[in-house]
Amino acid sequence: MSILWHLSGQAIEQESFRRIEEEYKDKARFSAEEWHIARRLIHTTADMHIADDLVFHHDPIEKGLEALRSCAPIFCDSNMIRAGLSLPRLKKLNGGYTKDNLHCYISDADVIARAKAEGYTRAFCGAEKARPMLDGAIVLIGNAPLALARIARYILEEKVQPAMVIGMPVGFVNVVESKELLAQCPVPQIVLEGRRGGSTLAVATLHAITENA
Repeated sequence: MSILWHLSGQAIEQESFRRIEEEYKDKARFSAEEWHIARRLIHTTADMHIADDLVFHHDPIEKGLEALRSCAPIFCDSNMIRAGLSLPRLKKLNGGYTKDNLHCYISDADVIARAKAEGYTRAFCGAEKARPMLDGAIVLIGNAPLALARIARYILEEKVQPAMVIGMPVGFVNVVESKELLAQCPVPQIVLEGRRGGSTLAVATLHAITENA
């Protein structure tokens, strides 16, 4: 196979999507809007099988778009997610978005101190600090399963109602369990089942939602 030297960045993306459309054989299980997100995650990872584990519950795309149009706060479990979110994309849905609407507490001094004193992870303590803002917020979890599990418990036990949750923590400990706990929650959610996930996938998912507008 020869190198395609003279393709622009846009042309490379279009050719990538063409190959994904050609190779992925189970598109029928997705709506057009869901497939747009699944295809973006395949493109992000170059892994055709990642879409096999992608699930959508309780109309998350439309609910997410409604929240973005109302400039809903966005809670991130990692600074990587916060840094990766594109303000220009968000501003296309609501011009009021600024970095102040993107919240991550994992590096806050009080969160670090509490985690050290009580033996919890910083992500868990950051999720607890986020409790007052979770109603109506968009939640992006791409790293920390305990943050996702804590938020799921808030939903189940205190009837907290995020506008939409993207649940994609990655790893080997508490990851599957946290996603299974979220599946019990009656809130709009997009989840990558199993051990796979990551901050880049959470960001790519929200960006793909904005492309459905």
